[in-house]
Amino acid sequence: MDVKNIRDATDWFEVLQTSKRTQTAMMILKPGKSSGSEPEGHKNSDQVLLVLKGELEGEIANETITLQEGDVIVIPARTKHKFSNRSSADVVTFNTYSPPEY
Repeated sequence: MDVKNIRDATDWFEVLQTSKRTQTAMMILKPGKSSGSEPEGHKNSDQVLLVLKGELEGEIANETITLQEGDVIVIPARTKHKFSNRSSADVVTFNTYSPPEY
């Protein structure tokens, strides 16, 4: 088994593990940063996003929501989404993709 420690993630987006059916990743958004310029969907993968630290604004299927530390959301495949850090502190999320996306 390949064990990864989430504290080792340093890039803004880093894939930690990939198997045939699932993938894990960390996303770290600095203040004022976003996950992309426009909302996009994953063609075949459902995404589960768990906020580990901070507060995150999500634009999901044309709806704006706020996610706080401890919140989790499932984003079905093909659902357009974008996440932004509007706060003054880093936001850290743990994500799974099934099947793997990256």
